[in-house]
Amino acid sequence: MHIDLRYGKGTFRLDLDPDWDVTVIRKPEMPLLPDAAGAVRAALAAPVGAKPLAQLARGAKSACILVCDITRPVPNGLFLPIMVRELMDAGIPAAGITVLVATGLHRPNEGDELAELVGDPWVMQTVRVENHYARNDADHVDLGATNRGTPVKLDRRFVEADVRIATGLVEPHFMAGYSGGRKVIAPGVAHKDTITTFHSARFMGHPLAANCVLEGNPLHEEQLEIMRMLGGALALNTVIDEHRKLSFVNFGEVVQSHLLAVDFIRRYAVVPIERKFGTVVTSAAGYPLDKTYYQTVKGMVAPIDILAPGGDLLIVSECAEGMGSPEYVEAQRRLLGLGPDGFMADISAKRFADIDEWQTQMQLKPMRAGAVHLYSERLAAEAWGLTGVNKMTSVPAAIRESVRRNGDAHIAVIPEGPYVVPEFRPAA
Repeated sequence: MHIDLRYGKGTFRLDLDPDWDVTVIRKPEMPLLPDAAGAVRAALAAPVGAKPLAQLARGAKSACILVCDITRPVPNGLFLPIMVRELMDAGIPAAGITVLVATGLHRPNEGDELAELVGDPWVMQTVRVENHYARNDADHVDLGATNRGTPVKLDRRFVEADVRIATGLVEPHFMAGYSGGRKVIAPGVAHKDTITTFHSARFMGHPLAANCVLEGNPLHEEQLEIMRMLGGALALNTVIDEHRKLSFVNFGEVVQSHLLAVDFIRRYAVVPIERKFGTVVTSAAGYPLDKTYYQTVKGMVAPIDILAPGGDLLIVSECAEGMGSPEYVEAQRRLLGLGPDGFMADISAKRFADIDEWQTQMQLKPMRAGAVHLYSERLAAEAWGLTGVNKMTSVPAAIRESVRRNGDAHIAVIPEGPYVVPEFRPAA
């Protein structure tokens, strides 16, 4: 028997011993939209809590459409040409339409990568397609501060547009609860001061800043307050199945439409499991999420609810681009030099987190739950020492050792990685 785990642009074949008791954890089968383009058009014509896009755009001179960066497999090539044509048909000139890549503090997407991200050559040739740069002070409008004191500075191109639309994928997110909607705006096109406040230890360490949690989640509450300060926006929300086919799409007021998309994906992405496992095998969701070790941490965090205390968490991730940003590499060096407790003491008093150190903080969660083991064929030899986790050269061999050490042949396998969140619910 074998199971294919998402890995790079393909899969990793995991061969399983017949004496292992394997629980494969994946989403229930999701419904698919037979006419995806038709579903997008229908969503634009019958929005949630807003007028149809054609009416909203009538008389407007400018529009800004946010798209997620290359780390998300969003079907931009499906909906962008439809939306751009509708905006132009309503009278907005092509020169007044900007597609803005919501990079947050990630690197820009350029050249062939930008064309891949947009997914439609006509859109690339017709309207402006630009990246957000969180460190450029002049690119942002200062809207004040939230009640918690978060400085709110957002990209001027979005704030000053007559029609503001965020687009994205709604899926579990390990600190904001769910991605998409309001998150594409903040931190997606926010200034570094806003983002590094979100990423400070006081937010990251909150027990409700977690996968699939919105109520009481301080990050989600900040994002809702920022939407009010912005004066509103629209969103096109998509949900895809395990094979990345469109299962759900809606459009409308950013908060209301996003919550409906969350209600849909929650029924599939959160999978109740009746036991914990000494051995959990997962992935970092494959390309494009597993391009870096930085993003791989999401796959480590997602299954810890079903990891038995002190168990082994095994993850496969291609890491074709290596560790991630220079700032992240420096944070990993500090973790290794200071140790987990020293690292937490170092970051806890900061108002603004150092860039990307929050991901190192998130890695402490699986490290404290058990032993983390990584399989990667593309991570450079000099990078392994910065991961802080164990290196696997053979996943089956690592499983055998884990089964022997834990004295339990029950193992859990999660082929889709962080897009599925197993939740421990013991039998009554």
